[in-house]
Amino acid sequence: MDTNDQYGGHHRTPTRARGGGARLVVAAGAAALALGAGLATPLGPAPQQAHAADGDGKVLTVAVAQSVDSLSPFLAVRLLSTSIHRLTYEYLTNYDAEDNSVVPGFATEWESSPDKLTWTYTIRSDSTWSDGERATAEDAAWTFNTMMTDPGAATANGSFVSNFETVTAPSPTRLVIKLKKPQATMTALDVPIVPRHVWEKVDDFTKFNNDKDFPVVGNGPFVLTDYKPDSYVRLKANKDFWRGAPKFDELVFRYYKDQDAAVSALRKGEVSFVAGSPSLTPAQAASLKGEKNIRVNDAPGRRFYALATNPGARARNGETMGDGHPSLLDQRVRNALFKAVDRKTIIDKVFQGHAVEGAGYIPPRFSQYFWKPSPGQELTYDPEEAGRMLDQAGLRKNADGRRVGKDGKPITYRVLCHATDPNDKAIGQYLQEWWGELGIGVTLNCLDNVTDPWLAGEYDLAFDGWSVNPDPDFVLSIHTCAALPATPEETGATDNFICDRTYDELYARQLAEYDPDKRAAIVRQMESRLYDLGYMNVMAYPNAVEAYRTDQIESITTMPTKAGNIYGQDGYWSWWSAVPADSGDASGGSSSTGVVVGIVAGVVVLAGVGAFLAVRRRATADERE
Repeated sequence: MDTNDQYGGHHRTPTRARGGGARLVVAAGAAALALGAGLATPLGPAPQQAHAADGDGKVLTVAVAQSVDSLSPFLAVRLLSTSIHRLTYEYLTNYDAEDNSVVPGFATEWESSPDKLTWTYTIRSDSTWSDGERATAEDAAWTFNTMMTDPGAATANGSFVSNFETVTAPSPTRLVIKLKKPQATMTALDVPIVPRHVWEKVDDFTKFNNDKDFPVVGNGPFVLTDYKPDSYVRLKANKDFWRGAPKFDELVFRYYKDQDAAVSALRKGEVSFVAGSPSLTPAQAASLKGEKNIRVNDAPGRRFYALATNPGARARNGETMGDGHPSLLDQRVRNALFKAVDRKTIIDKVFQGHAVEGAGYIPPRFSQYFWKPSPGQELTYDPEEAGRMLDQAGLRKNADGRRVGKDGKPITYRVLCHATDPNDKAIGQYLQEWWGELGIGVTLNCLDNVTDPWLAGEYDLAFDGWSVNPDPDFVLSIHTCAALPATPEETGATDNFICDRTYDELYARQLAEYDPDKRAAIVRQMESRLYDLGYMNVMAYPNAVEAYRTDQIESITTMPTKAGNIYGQDGYWSWWSAVPADSGDASGGSSSTGVVVGIVAGVVVLAGVGAFLAVRRRATADERE
């Protein structure tokens, strides 16, 4: 399934964010991505310096290798889609580009009751919807209440509101959320707030994709003005954005099915930034290094890359679905397969060092939640032991050297892979070799759209990956029993149909735990449980490898600023603060990674945050690639 790309910050004990203790945050000219590239289309490339649709102003064009799944924030989970929602709608809180700490967003401050069951947010009075109406607490209350009462509206982010008792807006600037029990994500509610006066007209949230009427009403730094499926998404700068208008007049995400073509477009100056799917391959990155006016950003990423097994797809009503191979229901078989996967070879040969070996569910970039198996627990590469485990599970070889199932038929596993991801194909070839030596066949099923067979449970194994947010709750929630679809005909929030009661108990405990260290310890227990179950084999934590043109980019900020990603941030910092190379607006000089931290006219002073939790969830929602 195309996964979201969406962290572990520090925590603070108090539960209130006040207006004092001001600090400067990256502002409109601080760190910027100045992309003056033309719009490259399959029908013909545009000139190097493109102009906005009205012929005046500059366009920032970003080449992406992922298509939009939905422009509805109630449905979208892919990284590109959720990134667009971060640009077009405000969230209650945001995350500082420097260190992922929580900073004000639609809410300027917040506090909890002593029992932490009532949370009160002060909603800013200077946010306006792009159609001229004021954005208020009522919009936030309606957004959350709709998710609480309409299962269709809870498709993407329902886990955030499942513990809400009531949500009210006593005034335009006051939002009150009452909980059933304590919830540790109350400063990490990664939910786009939508305008009630527009969305209350929607009849069926499961079918409304928000892609017919433009411009789409929003209150973020950009306004969505045009969209063509599998081609482009066009956004216009919101000149009335409360934090300050973007420097570019338009922002365009241009879809390239062929990633090499996207890299070629960057070379020609037809686009100014290329992110890959979501990263460039080592060969692509190497080919760009040393090129005039091109810089490669290679930094620790916030996602994991995994191989998922079909655990016996089913719905919450107990009905089974799909056609996963029955042998994979045996934990011994799953663990044997993973003991026959050489992670070191994957890192060295496929990623060529642009990744680190995987194990736990959360990348080492988020050190507070990072987990590694103990020596006795680790499924180390051992093909001989893997063969013995398969023998013990009853999958013995026949006279032809093929492993056979209980039905006596030779086993061939179908592996879903993304046709646009070279890593899937390369690792798939290794699986054919490694598992072939065990007597197991592998058929790679590489598709442009893996979503349909995945949701139907029609696969044996599949390449999987998610971007993890500063708060890991979302990527943890997608493996709970509650995330399963209600019926086989419906769509749930589940990633891989996992339903384990022990895991669910741990999930409930971490969600209700406000103490940062205690919560982190529970999260690590959850990662350990996922590892032992063997449904998810996290093979690698890939770097964020992306490239941009220095003759079209004056400066650019990564997140985190010292060594982080540009595309798919937990916020809108890179695109909002982008400065055209010839604008003369950038402050400071570029470092080796193109990072500039400066102060611009109209500096934004944000309140110091005293929230208990300085972390947040998925590429938004995280986010699936």
